[in-house]
Amino acid sequence: MDIKTLKKTAGQMVAKGKGIIAADESAGTCQKRFDSVGVPCTEDNRRAYRETIIAAPGLEEYVSGIILFDETIRQETTDGERFSDVLAKKGILPGIKVDMGAKELALHAGEKVTEGLDGLRERLAEYKTFGTMFAKWRAVITIGEGIPSDACIHANAHAMARYAALCQEADIVPIVEPEVLIEGDHTIEQCYEASVAALKKTFEELAGQDVALEGTILKASMVIAGKKAAKQSSVEEVASETLRCLKESLPSALAGVVFLSGGQSDEQATAHLSAMNAGGKHPWPLSFSYARAIQSPVLKIWAENPNANVEKAREALLFRSRMNSLATMGKYSEEMEKERPY
Repeated sequence: MDIKTLKKTAGQMVAKGKGIIAADESAGTCQKRFDSVGVPCTEDNRRAYRETIIAAPGLEEYVSGIILFDETIRQETTDGERFSDVLAKKGILPGIKVDMGAKELALHAGEKVTEGLDGLRERLAEYKTFGTMFAKWRAVITIGEGIPSDACIHANAHAMARYAALCQEADIVPIVEPEVLIEGDHTIEQCYEASVAALKKTFEELAGQDVALEGTILKASMVIAGKKAAKQSSVEEVASETLRCLKESLPSALAGVVFLSGGQSDEQATAHLSAMNAGGKHPWPLSFSYARAIQSPVLKIWAENPNANVEKAREALLFRSRMNSLATMGKYSEEMEKERPY
């Protein structure tokens, strides 16, 4: 483990004014996204859409890294250049999703555990040959009647810690993502409790595996009421409760926090991040690692005419990336949405 390399990479990932785009949707998730816009989910269409994002001129101004899927990291541009090489030339770090998805947790109905540790050391070694600098592993925590259980939180935290140790062994920065799902009718208070429990256990397990926190990034959920909750959370409540949760749960040595959008609208995700950063400095940089909250308008515009709309789609991509870049500095306002090119 080269701690200097890990620290340097982690610092680049959360550099001032920059964040991460999650473009690591599995084939199944990609199918759903493409179906929603009426585009056949063929390998070539997936490649063309990814190129629209990865090769967008000027993206490096707002984006420090892009998380890719196994298929994507092996693909090339129409000019025959590997996607990971395109990113590296632009100064954007190539990342990779390495977990194998959330599966039913035995003896715990309604809960899941993420799999993918088998053969991970060898897969990481291969991904290094593509220039991969960081990786991501996602666990899902569901709030419901009597859940999340301690068993679910522990199983996922332990797996994440073992994954993180393998990453650091390979000089790859691990992103750990214990996502507390937004689906359901839970209150913001219930979300807070579940988030604190999941985060504390995750960092306990990371310590148990001797993972260096200064070479680790947390991909965190925001503390927010469920989508079906009778009382929805305001921007101020989400910012306040999320910060309170992080301060209660995270060690100060952690390199940084990037948030997932988790079912929020594009504008909501940006507004929440900006509100958190508007109050001044925190023990860790707070940035973004959004998928849908950046890609949603991009995919819609591209899908209308995949051959002719590449530049229009890229304008939307740069706009949303710029809005989130401003949010990392607490400088975003709703008024700015009037400038959007879509």
